[in-house]
Amino acid sequence: MAGWAEHGVALLPLGVRFDALRVPGRLVHTAVGSDEPATVGAALRDWLHGPVVRDVRTGDGSGCYYALVAPYALCTPCAPWEESVGRLGAGTYLGVPRIGSQVSPVTFWAVRPEHPGHLCDPIRLAALLSTAETLDAVQP
Repeated sequence: MAGWAEHGVALLPLGVRFDALRVPGRLVHTAVGSDEPATVGAALRDWLHGPVVRDVRTGDGSGCYYALVAPYALCTPCAPWEESVGRLGAGTYLGVPRIGSQVSPVTFWAVRPEHPGHLCDPIRLAALLSTAETLDAVQP
């Protein structure tokens, strides 16, 4: 794709091969206990077992993480954190970095896909976000 060749990031349509769940960086960093990229990447790899795109330009100053999931995959219904998480699907495009060395300083892989079709488990994402919610409630 031209976007990958020229900019290192291409806009891909969602809702066919995968959807994305947009998670504020604040929630991820709270659940992981760090905002250090290598620590966050390792934790997300262990928790989600799938690819995650990071965009530092969006969100509340901490950026956003985009967990790639199967189209129409279900998370836990009626979870309190759902207000903070956006589902991006059909009719939406996501800036996806090319595989390989990082080119863009603002959009890159937090967790790279291991093979075609490799996606995050939304139930594991729900567990991660529930952890963040619990930690938010008990931290001063």
